[in-house]
Amino acid sequence: MATSAQLSFDPGHRDVVHDVQFDYYGRRVATASSDRTVKIFEVVGNEQKLVADLSGHEGPVWQVAWGHPKFGNLLASCSFDQRIIIWKEVSEGSWSMLYQSPAGLHEASINSVAFAPQEAGLLLAAASSDGSISILAYNPNTGGWTTDKIPNAHPLGCLSVSWAPAFPAGSMVSTASGPIQPVKSIASSGCDNAVKIWSFNEAHGNWTQQGQDLGRHTNWVRDVAWAPNIGMPRSTIASASEDGKVFIWSQAADGGAWQAALLHDFGCAVWSVSWSVSGGMLAVSDSNNQVTLWKETVDGNWEQVSKS
Repeated sequence: MATSAQLSFDPGHRDVVHDVQFDYYGRRVATASSDRTVKIFEVVGNEQKLVADLSGHEGPVWQVAWGHPKFGNLLASCSFDQRIIIWKEVSEGSWSMLYQSPAGLHEASINSVAFAPQEAGLLLAAASSDGSISILAYNPNTGGWTTDKIPNAHPLGCLSVSWAPAFPAGSMVSTASGPIQPVKSIASSGCDNAVKIWSFNEAHGNWTQQGQDLGRHTNWVRDVAWAPNIGMPRSTIASASEDGKVFIWSQAADGGAWQAALLHDFGCAVWSVSWSVSGGMLAVSDSNNQVTLWKETVDGNWEQVSKS
């Protein structure tokens, strides 16, 4: 029988908490709330200590994302106020606003943010209700940030973004000579009931959609998560929808069409999906306030291993 440890504490927000994210080392946790603040806690065993209370947004904060420690202690937040803020720890326990997205970058709520794998550089993708996806890139030569955009990625509204692993599926066992170059690809989901795949074309300097929409859902796709790829010969994406279903999408290492497999019909809206570090376990949270853990079996099926 599977067992799990639970961490539960009151973060002290004055309104609904929308997101909770651990940092790379699992030693700090950041929370985002409708009270317009972001809080950061140090976690040691079952003890939590508030180390930062970040104010700067003018609307509910929907999501936070930690950067890779290679770039220092960075945290991104996105809000209904149409802004992205990147926070940096300038000294132990002291955080300041490193960057704020320019006015007009988005014209509606920004619902999701995600840092790229560190091999791709310091990049941040954001999904907005205006239907577009923005990509913020740090230029180490100038010390500034540039913005790129995928307009009309999901015309009815974009709800979630997730980066692909930096190296293609199967590349670890590839016989090709020379170093493997990192790729920049994003999975997105939205109010058009679809999941889409985008890749950056280095030669042309733009983002383009790869293949057709992944369209098995019948309602808004609230979340999408690209699985880590530890030498696996395929790419894997999970999608969660208000139709109550979670699908697992797989693509062979040599490309081709994405194949969909129904993980489970939860019978209620599903809000989020999140992979374990190795990509072998999937956590699913739904509108019944349940979190379930799922694991792929040797025959390719998925089984529930825990529920809380």
